[in-house]
Amino acid sequence: MDLWNWLEYAAWALSALFGLYMVVDWLKTDSTYTEDVLTSSREGELEAMTEEHKG
Repeated sequence: MDLWNWLEYAAWALSALFGLYMVVDWLKTDSTYTEDVLTSSREGELEAMTEEHKG
């Protein structure tokens, strides 16, 4: 095997690790916070307040 094959396997392994990390983090975040917290945003509240003052 040459260097390029090892680099290809390393890239696939890193890709799998990152994918697994994203799934674990998604499940942990989903079980930690409620849907209301996850779908709300401070920026959205600020935008709504500024739009009220313009009108």
